[in-house]
Amino acid sequence: MADKNNNQNNNKMSYEEAGRKGGEKTAKNHDKEFYQEIGEKGGKANRDNNN
Repeated sequence: MADKNNNQNNNKMSYEEAGRKGGEKTAKNHDKEFYQEIGEKGGKANRDNNN
């Protein structure tokens, strides 16, 4: 399906496909601790913005 969309858009990647590929690449390069850290940072930022 993604390949079909690429061919119709002059071989340009859709935002959906770019996001998926970027997420897969990030998951390969980082471990569980990376995701825990960014989740913690997001939680702190959210808490600080709501107080």
